[in-house]
Amino acid sequence: MAIRLYHLSVDTHDLPALARFWCAVLDWKVLVEDAEEIVIGADESTLPGMCFLSVPEGKTVKNRLHIDLTPDDRDAEVERIVALGARRVDVGQGEDATWVVLADPEGNEFCVLRPKTSLVD
Repeated sequence: MAIRLYHLSVDTHDLPALARFWCAVLDWKVLVEDAEEIVIGADESTLPGMCFLSVPEGKTVKNRLHIDLTPDDRDAEVERIVALGARRVDVGQGEDATWVVLADPEGNEFCVLRPKTSLVD
């Protein structure tokens, strides 16, 4: 049986703001938008995408699942993403970590890794 990752769903209190933040981070675009959800992606045919779902409550605890990003230049991307509205967070990663932990404008943690060339690199 074949199966592929379709999209990641993210609950959000401020639907348009969080979707547009992630569009800017990933250089993606809004593909579908209504009052309850916004779907973003590179284009309509490229999987996976992200689906932002409107919820009344804000985030209260550390994520159980998070996104890892791998850029060409980690430090430059961290600075760019922070300028977009992310903030650095400490989740116990330590000073010798090869990744930087950030939180999006609603506090969802994600990591910017060192450059990678494969899933086992």
